[in-house]
Amino acid sequence: MSNVYIMDHPLIQHKIGWIRRKETGSKDFRTLISEIAMLMCYEATRDLKLADIEIETPICKTMVKELKGKKMAVVPILRAGLGMVDGMLSIIPAAKVGHIGLYRDPETLEPVEYYCKLPEDSSEREIFVVDPMLATGGSSVAAIQMLKEKGVKNIHFMCIIAAPEGLERMKDAHPDVDIYIGAMDERLNDHGYIVPGLGDAGDRIFGTK
Repeated sequence: MSNVYIMDHPLIQHKIGWIRRKETGSKDFRTLISEIAMLMCYEATRDLKLADIEIETPICKTMVKELKGKKMAVVPILRAGLGMVDGMLSIIPAAKVGHIGLYRDPETLEPVEYYCKLPEDSSEREIFVVDPMLATGGSSVAAIQMLKEKGVKNIHFMCIIAAPEGLERMKDAHPDVDIYIGAMDERLNDHGYIVPGLGDAGDRIFGTK
């Protein structure tokens, strides 16, 4: 089964409180999304494996810890996921960045891929798929399925706010994917928006309507 981690760090909760406010403008909203992503990335990477290596300090040789094994990549789901990339790269600057674009077919309401560009060695990397909102779960389920079809095996999903409906759909579709959530909300409304949520994350990041 999926491992689900709901963040309880005070700084994350404080900043989520600010992005929920309707009076928070795009500039502050973008900054806060990036800061929350950075803090969540810090929490989500606490189980990465370490190796002992020998180095030389100005004083003597010594053993230190270094990240072991697989490198990382951040893959935002366009477009709102872009708002989380810079914050994560501030913590893991050596990570590569891929992009996945999906749109919803107006008749079937199913996600359709329109863009996918990944690092060449993605199958050997720890991949963090990011999207601020996990609402119905349609886009994230489809994005992760696309990655699996391209040979990616080590996948984690990170969102800032989730609805129970989307989380259940994700767990059912991808029980092997770890899920990191900033805040767990009450439900979806009749229009597919998370309640209480924060509105449309993409519109608020980019200042569009």
